[in-house]
Amino acid sequence: MDVIVIGGGLMGSAAAFFLAQRGIKVTLLERHRVGTGATIASFGNIRRTGRHLSQMPLAHHSRRLWGEAETLLGRDVEFRAHGHLRLIFGPRGLADMRRYSEAARPWGLDLQELEPAEIRRRFPGLGPAAIGASFSPQDGSGNPRLIAPAFAEAAVRKGASVVEAAEVLKVTAGASGFTVETSQGTFHSDQLLNAAGAWGTRISRQFGEDVPMTAYGPQMGVTEPLPWLVKPVVGEWSETGHGGYLRQVERGNIIFGGVVARTLVDMTTGYAQYDFSLLSRQLARIVPLLPGLAGVSVIRTWSGCEGYVADELPVMGASETTPGLFHAFGFCGHGFQLGPGVGDVMAELIATGRQLVPLDDFRIGRFATTAAGAA
Repeated sequence: MDVIVIGGGLMGSAAAFFLAQRGIKVTLLERHRVGTGATIASFGNIRRTGRHLSQMPLAHHSRRLWGEAETLLGRDVEFRAHGHLRLIFGPRGLADMRRYSEAARPWGLDLQELEPAEIRRRFPGLGPAAIGASFSPQDGSGNPRLIAPAFAEAAVRKGASVVEAAEVLKVTAGASGFTVETSQGTFHSDQLLNAAGAWGTRISRQFGEDVPMTAYGPQMGVTEPLPWLVKPVVGEWSETGHGGYLRQVERGNIIFGGVVARTLVDMTTGYAQYDFSLLSRQLARIVPLLPGLAGVSVIRTWSGCEGYVADELPVMGASETTPGLFHAFGFCGHGFQLGPGVGDVMAELIATGRQLVPLDDFRIGRFATTAAGAA
């Protein structure tokens, strides 16, 4: 058996690694460079708090793999299990946290509820106006710039081929498998994994599987290096839509995002821009999480192209129209934590026909009824 993986982000590169680890011949095709799409735009959050509950088995599996990443990949990808703290500033947020915590407990996620005094004691300087918080001590963060290249390099060491600057021009299926025509030549395989991110629906549509998905760009920024202020990833249970979030990297910089709406992305170019007019509003909500940021310089802002599915759940699993075709895309800006698990689960499904965790809620066929009704 041989497999082509389209898309060299975290999902595709992890799948290539786990396929090669299983002894399968795999070719990874990336239109630019590995890890330079949605992955590199990510905040780097490795969190289970707030996830749709049907994602929890996949999230738990992926968290285990994050803990093994340095051993698996032979390099430090800066996974740090410093915890995930989510601050609460009002009664609605407190009720929301408690409802979610109760619902998530049977799915294996136990959140600690912290009173204001405990927040001050354990995390001085954070959220002085917070009336409470949730804390998930085993979660944390990783480096989005390192993880996809690390998976791709490890896949190559296990025999995989990685072809960069390979823009996909045409994909066809026939009796002998799949043919993928690219700017770097034509490739053939028995099976095909569509991990093309925001472009995933363009590939699935060629096989009669349309997915309602829109591309958006997150609004991200980073400050100048600062003395050590905070170890856990910090977010909020927002009462007014998008919540803010931040984390401090080991070099001292604070990465932040959230609060403001994501911007639309032109899929002709795939180029996503940060909207500078939103920065002051963003910082006005970020600073209450960590008042030590007041007056600090922002040295860089960025965005990236992420695919958001209409029902806010990813597409994962086997095609329902074409044998040998598989999909893993549309992670709605929440895929970074899931990445290693997605790669392992898809490799297992492709190699054996079985899956390590339930994927029923993510099957691509869930949109077929809607499409038929619209037609």
